[in-house]
Amino acid sequence: MMNLINTTSISIDEALLQKIVEAMSDREVEVLLYDDAAIRQLNREHRGIDRPTDVLSFPLDQSLDQTPLGSIVLSVDRAREVAEREGHGMNEELALLLIHGMLHLLGYDHETDDGTMRAREAEWIRRFDLPESLIVRTEG
Repeated sequence: MMNLINTTSISIDEALLQKIVEAMSDREVEVLLYDDAAIRQLNREHRGIDRPTDVLSFPLDQSLDQTPLGSIVLSVDRAREVAEREGHGMNEELALLLIHGMLHLLGYDHETDDGTMRAREAEWIRRFDLPESLIVRTEG
């Protein structure tokens, strides 16, 4: 189940995001849509990086079976910018970011896992017929 909190005026394909969350986990996930200023503040507070980013994931303790998986914050400003640059729609970009964030909530870490997260991300992207992955774009 997805709990979507859209703090922006952007209209999005909520059904696509819901399908992704439900396909990837049976746990509740909070998805927050923020602008660059708000995500920059979170990035500074939680990662010590004073700039906006595209996606942040905040996993919760999974010791209890019914605990929500966590929260994912997506920047609509970053999504719009990248979608325009890459030539696809903003909903597709938000879906890519959501998959990336979900994998982090599920315990994957592309910075340390020797390509495991990249492979899983590619599988989900193919399943939802989305454009090139976030990891591939940043590694290329």
